Amino acid sequence: MSDLSPLPAMPGQRLARGTGRLLRSLDHAVLTEFTPVRGLRVDLISLGPKGELWVVECKSCRADFQADRKWQGYLDWCDRYFWAVDCDFPTDLLPDDTGLIHADAFGAEITRMAPEHRLAGPRRTKVQRDFARAAALRLQVMCDPGALIAGAS
Repeated sequence: MSDLSPLPAMPGQRLARGTGRLLRSLDHAVLTEFTPVRGLRVDLISLGPKGELWVVECKSCRADFQADRKWQGYLDWCDRYFWAVDCDFPTDLLPDDTGLIHADAFGAEITRMAPEHRLAGPRRTKVQRDFARAAALRLQVMCDPGALIAGAS
């Protein structure tokens, strides 16, 4: 099967696309640009078939990583935390106790599995509910762009 979809313009978006394909191949449902709590926005969050929640931050270069001051706050909102980088990224910058995914716009592979830190039940319920609402609202807007202006502000 050929891939005729256009490439995203930004390097981080290309990493997100390839990583999303990997996660989907693992039977995860994937959302981009998800806000688990006010002030935090993750590049990718995925919901696995057993309810597990993974967060992936895509970093396109050293400066992108060094400018990220919020990533440690993401750890409280997932069972596993990963970085997605390209093959030229200096991976020695990344903490050893996080997962590592090597990606490009067409696919990805897990280089280092992230350790599991299971969310507490109430937090898991909140994130799964917010994930479901975000996915449903995005689908509704795709099917009916007018629904965006009809919704609550």
